[in-house]
Amino acid sequence: MKETTTFDPAVVAQVVHEAVRSWQRANNQPASPAWNRAPKWMKSSTIAAVTYRLANPGAPNSAQHELWINEKRTAGWKLGRTKDGLRKTHPLMIDYDQLPLVERRKDALVAGVIDALTLDID
Repeated sequence: MKETTTFDPAVVAQVVHEAVRSWQRANNQPASPAWNRAPKWMKSSTIAAVTYRLANPGAPNSAQHELWINEKRTAGWKLGRTKDGLRKTHPLMIDYDQLPLVERRKDALVAGVIDALTLDID
């Protein structure tokens, strides 16, 4: 008998968040704060990414990035030289094909972690 599992996007988001923190440290980038210290906007963004991936498991990483940009714009964020939660600026609010390879790989990591935790493995 096949087991059916329901996933809490917030639980999956916490694992994704910590994977991204590890990726950031491994690539000499400033690491996001731990999940329990992360600002609400950061947690909400990761939960939205998980929710999107669960609804669109085959979506390309570029679609996920576009969703992220739209979410940021809706929340008042704009392109800026630095990531600043108070000023709502972010340097990665650019087209997916303009992202540095390390960022595109991070997007692939996010999709892979979500898929590994939620897709059927039988």
